[in-house]
Amino acid sequence: MKLDVDKWGNFKIADIFPVLQNGKANQGLLSEGNDCFYVGAKKDDNGVMLHCAYDSDLIQKGNCIIFICNGQGSVGYANYMDVDFIGTTDIVAGYNDNLNRYNGLFIATVLCQERPKYSFGRKWKTHLKETVIKLPQTSEGNMDWEYMEQYVKSLNYKPLSTTNRLGTRHKLFIDKWKDFYLSDSGHHPGLFKIESCKCGCAGDLEDGDEINYIGAKKSDNGVMRRVMRVDDLVSKGNGILFICDGEGSVGYANYMDQDFIGSTTTSIGYNPKLNKYNALFIVTIIDQEKYRFSYGRKYRAHIEEAMVKLPVDAYGNPDWNYMENYIKSLPYGDRI
Repeated sequence: MKLDVDKWGNFKIADIFPVLQNGKANQGLLSEGNDCFYVGAKKDDNGVMLHCAYDSDLIQKGNCIIFICNGQGSVGYANYMDVDFIGTTDIVAGYNDNLNRYNGLFIATVLCQERPKYSFGRKWKTHLKETVIKLPQTSEGNMDWEYMEQYVKSLNYKPLSTTNRLGTRHKLFIDKWKDFYLSDSGHHPGLFKIESCKCGCAGDLEDGDEINYIGAKKSDNGVMRRVMRVDDLVSKGNGILFICDGEGSVGYANYMDQDFIGSTTTSIGYNPKLNKYNALFIVTIIDQEKYRFSYGRKYRAHIEEAMVKLPVDAYGNPDWNYMENYIKSLPYGDRI
């Protein structure tokens, strides 16, 4: 199915969702448990902050669109929530009897494109009812719920399966891990030969579909957009990308499996023993160190001295095979 955006109509949020329900909770009201999700101002993980005990006074029904109306860095995002949950006061849940998980995902995706309107402290809750978005419409000018559902169903996918089971994963034995420098330099040995990425002006890149442009962005594996290839700016794949500068993302790392063009706010680290499995293990560990690079402390200035704790082999070297096999042993590790 093709999207003919030119024929879409304008619809107010208040008209799309006749019921808009504010979230009711803050974390202090929650009881420990594993009965339901606590959902808040978080764009990742479908907004889930943690699990908590069921509380009938706080619970909100699922099959709704969650609008993140307050919260630094996430205002303007929207998620589709299929199950009952407890929501923070930073969110508003929108309901319509025509909503289902298919057209809900369609609408949430469109809503997230409106996020730039709610930067710089402009809160969504104040303007939510009057927000206008473009959506497919019928010949009568009504929202085309059926078209949105069928479009999402038409996308190429099949349910993800795995032959791995949770109980088969390797044990971590973190107390036996050892610290390693990230940078392999003239001052000390380390895990990676680190190079600066090369693109100083993204505006000079021509839009295209040849290669990814990567920037200081922790989500979407750092991909900002697709561009035309410029050989002098290309960095090789199979490396760990370090976000060295950029508000809100300094200290994060991504694994780059393909060649890319990287912003000068990033660096790339190479090791011949690296592969997509042990790289995912290492990236996960590196991301736990992000707090060291908050409050303006730039990664690039300190990457030479940065260290990470990893599993070791019998000789005290990084155990690349163990890290690879650990990832492979996880549920869905066989589908990477």
